[in-house]
Amino acid sequence: MKQPLTNNRTSDRAPDNSSPKRPRWEETEGTPLPLGATWIEEQQAFNFAVYAEHAETVTLLLYSAADLANPILTFQFDFLRNKSGRVWHCRLPLEEMRGARYYGYSVSGQAVSELHRFDPDKVLLDPYAKCVFFPPEFDRNRAIGPGPNAGKAPLGVLTGHDIAFDWSGDVSTPRESDAIIYELHVKGFTKNPNSGVHPSHAGTYYGLIEKIPYLKDLGITVLELMPIFQRDPQEHDYWGYMPLNFFAPHAQYASTRDDDGQHVEFRNMVKALHKAGIRVVLDVVYNHTCEGDHRGPTYSLKGFDPGYYMLSSDPGNPYANYSGTGNTLNFSQAQVRKIVLDSLRYWKKDMHIDGFRFDLASVFSRNADGTLNWGDAPVFSEIAGDPELGQLWRVALIAEPWDVGGYQLGRGFPGVAWLQWNARFRDDVRRFVKGDAAMVPDLMRRIYGSDDLFPDSRADAYHPYQSVNFINTHDGFTLYDLVSYNQKRNWKNGHNNQDGMDENYSWNCGHEGDDGAPPEVLALRRKQVKNFCCLLLLSNGIPMFRAGDEFLNTQFGNNNPYNQDNETGWLDWSQFQANQDIFRFFKHMIAFRKSHPSLCRSRFWREDISWYGTGPTVDLSPDSRSLAYCLHGASQADDDIYVMINAYWQELQFRIQEGSPQDWLRIVDTGLPSPEDFSQPGAPLQHPTYQVAPRALVVLVRCGRRT
Repeated sequence: MKQPLTNNRTSDRAPDNSSPKRPRWEETEGTPLPLGATWIEEQQAFNFAVYAEHAETVTLLLYSAADLANPILTFQFDFLRNKSGRVWHCRLPLEEMRGARYYGYSVSGQAVSELHRFDPDKVLLDPYAKCVFFPPEFDRNRAIGPGPNAGKAPLGVLTGHDIAFDWSGDVSTPRESDAIIYELHVKGFTKNPNSGVHPSHAGTYYGLIEKIPYLKDLGITVLELMPIFQRDPQEHDYWGYMPLNFFAPHAQYASTRDDDGQHVEFRNMVKALHKAGIRVVLDVVYNHTCEGDHRGPTYSLKGFDPGYYMLSSDPGNPYANYSGTGNTLNFSQAQVRKIVLDSLRYWKKDMHIDGFRFDLASVFSRNADGTLNWGDAPVFSEIAGDPELGQLWRVALIAEPWDVGGYQLGRGFPGVAWLQWNARFRDDVRRFVKGDAAMVPDLMRRIYGSDDLFPDSRADAYHPYQSVNFINTHDGFTLYDLVSYNQKRNWKNGHNNQDGMDENYSWNCGHEGDDGAPPEVLALRRKQVKNFCCLLLLSNGIPMFRAGDEFLNTQFGNNNPYNQDNETGWLDWSQFQANQDIFRFFKHMIAFRKSHPSLCRSRFWREDISWYGTGPTVDLSPDSRSLAYCLHGASQADDDIYVMINAYWQELQFRIQEGSPQDWLRIVDTGLPSPEDFSQPGAPLQHPTYQVAPRALVVLVRCGRRT
């Protein structure tokens, strides 16, 4: 049937077949990715997404700054609208959030097991929160056991819509043969009133910025920061190895108490370090959290899903504990691997971090039943295949290749391209310098680059730079205490001196501690410190030492001050003034290493190294405590370096096996007092033999041999 015309002209316009304008699905329901609270600029809204596979109800709690106990707005997720797979999500326009500043969650559901029961009374922290706020009434004890913790629980901060940072001009300088890793604690580095930083910056990220001229003067090129993830401020975890959250910088290291001030301050620190040519590596703890075992608090992961942690078959200890701290993350679960990769990407992309040192990294290799996966643990291939993280190489991915029950140092560690903390280097060098018998062959392996641990066969193809060489770290004696104490003194830690390592391979040089130590003992200690410094910086591999060792900082024999947020754990900068000779020696040895790329190579020294003893051959007998070697530098366009090492308690005469005496300049003799211990530009030799003092090391350089 024909329709009547409304006028005497037909329209030449196409019919309007478009649907009425309405909100898109994601605007009304939210999206499952990314996890966390994400600001959507074009919509002026926040997207909230949280993983909770077994939950029956999830409620978002929004709080104002004026009332931290009673939500200003609650949003209960509807699983028919606000759930995708195992993720609950919603999107809220800013104008509807009533000025909310903080947020948390409440989760309920049927008990998954005897171990895991949901507690809707608990306010839970978003695992992906980029900033954590602790209310004035925060109480750790209220997170333990049943009952509400409203107003006393950590909350996420709604950030992103009012924060901007100018990264323009930020450039990270690659490091290879000149890599010098310096491990420090952000707070402990400048907290002491004698640190020389402004009092308002003591123990903060800004305090570290003030010390950049010191780091440059010393010659540091890579800074490894002990954990800076947000932790529970009431747990007395000074070191930081009990993380609450994997995304937020520790707020208590900021000089400001603004909700998100730590982000700006942290980024300013990273940018300033980069400007100074110093890369930044974070010591990251992904193997466990501060929620502990079944007796610990429920802050976050525990309340959302039981799959985050490994379980044991022991009813009395239901959480597997390969971290030694109560719980262990379950890396057989995809959501655990995802939160770690998301965290790594965040710190690299948003915070411009250059690399990561992974605490107790053997946990990454564990299957759900606790057994070690020696071949193809999924997280390693996922990191390697990630477009962002796969580019992290050389001084970037560093493993502590062990945990409480597993030891995977060297080729046993599944991260084949990763760098690794080399504890064999630590122990063998300590034992040699101490004077133990039968250590010459082991010392040769460590100096050479530990090819027994990192073989470069066709099948393995490791590199010597994958060995991160160290004498000591935060975990153990300081370098000065290593030569001053035979026994640990950890009484202040509160564990009846039962904590910390018992076997330290230390030697007090003849007198325990400082009280009443005679001058000859104090002099020997300084010499031994310089010997350690030389062996570390003359070895193939990447050297690392801890802050304060360069000026004989002491912890008074405490080899585990994890809870000593006081003068024991803080650097004592008065020692820097008192021990300028040691600082000078470290500084010159670092400069020496950086000026001789022949020492740290991508490949092993092979035909460029000739091993000697006091004569033409090395004495490999158990009674031997001396050796020498000549590292030829022509292949690297470098000088030849001749090293004579005497760990014996009597003077030894070495005959120099290459060239004539006039070819060589003596650069180092740790048996001489400062400033003769490091001579620049060097003292020419007069004889083909050299008397090396007891427990001393000598370095010669033959110039003019470069090609």
